[in-house]
Amino acid sequence: MSTKKISIGFVRRGYSQSGGAEAYLKRLARGVVERGHEAKLFATTDWPKEDWPFGPIVHVAARSPIAFADEVEKLRSGDSSDVLISLERLWNCDVYRAGDGVHRAWLARRRKFELPLDRFIRGLNRKHRDTLRLEEALFANQGAGRVITNSQMVKDEIIDLYGYPADKIDIVRNGVPLDQFHFRPEFREKSREELKVKPDQIALLFAGSGWGRKGLQFAIAAMALCRNRKMRLLVAGRGRQRYYKAKRVQFLGEVSDLVRIYAAADIFILPTIYDPSSNACLEALSCGLPVITTRNNGFSETIDNGVHGSIVDSANDLIALRDAIQFWSEPDRRIAARLTNGQRAAEFDISRNIARVLEILFHAAANAASTSRNIRNT
Repeated sequence: MSTKKISIGFVRRGYSQSGGAEAYLKRLARGVVERGHEAKLFATTDWPKEDWPFGPIVHVAARSPIAFADEVEKLRSGDSSDVLISLERLWNCDVYRAGDGVHRAWLARRRKFELPLDRFIRGLNRKHRDTLRLEEALFANQGAGRVITNSQMVKDEIIDLYGYPADKIDIVRNGVPLDQFHFRPEFREKSREELKVKPDQIALLFAGSGWGRKGLQFAIAAMALCRNRKMRLLVAGRGRQRYYKAKRVQFLGEVSDLVRIYAAADIFILPTIYDPSSNACLEALSCGLPVITTRNNGFSETIDNGVHGSIVDSANDLIALRDAIQFWSEPDRRIAARLTNGQRAAEFDISRNIARVLEILFHAAANAASTSRNIRNT
């Protein structure tokens, strides 16, 4: 990789304390700055300054997807960054990281789980129409110079649904700081005590916001089918609790530091309808937990079924989810998986992710500079 230092503009609309995209962006920016590069963030006004100690923040007041994209487009003309990488759908950018997946694919998956009236109402929602317009600009109109995906699933969707060139898409798997996320036996007993989980209870953990998409209702129903009173489900993240009330379910709210919660848990479950590649699943894997998820989660490409966890075909296959929970309820299986999962997670240290992304950004910056010189010379 080149030793030249570059200035990088990052884009992310909105902010969630427990959001996987935000957590990844901060890890990436930290790695970029530690390597001597400059970082700038374009974000809405709800992104706290104390959560971006990596450089300046350019706050964008616009709230809607289109208005935000319009404003960033205006700001770019006066921006001195060598390269712009967006984690948000825009009209144009040098590099687009499709960490949110493909909205068109997500809507298609969602229709299979909705009533006709719900589908009709969703079709009238301007937010979805605007998101699809921006997505088309990036992919079909090739407004993105290059695209980074975190799974083969998302790469295939971009190619199949929008015809974006395959050779301009790089798969860069998610990464986690392994020095932080690993099995922490010293945390386990105290964390379970704080959560009031008894030593003989089996603690399932569901983590994420957007509970409908991530399948919380299916996790609750599958646990109920186990008919095991010593089983509990811990739910970390933001959502409307009143829609998910059930026995033996404990809502933890947004948790900024999940390491202690992973230590307290026995099994991680995310029966998602659609997920490009769940960061929480990778964190749980790194902490030694068997992960139960679906084939509609790009993360499933990185694990072996029955070895590192369980992969079910569909989020609403409650029998398969129940069987997976019961399979991993055996203590000896979980102990065996702890070492195996740690070894698999070692392949996804955040340093590898940062190095690969920087390599892509260097090439994009060089292409942007070359294009600018050609324009000036014409």
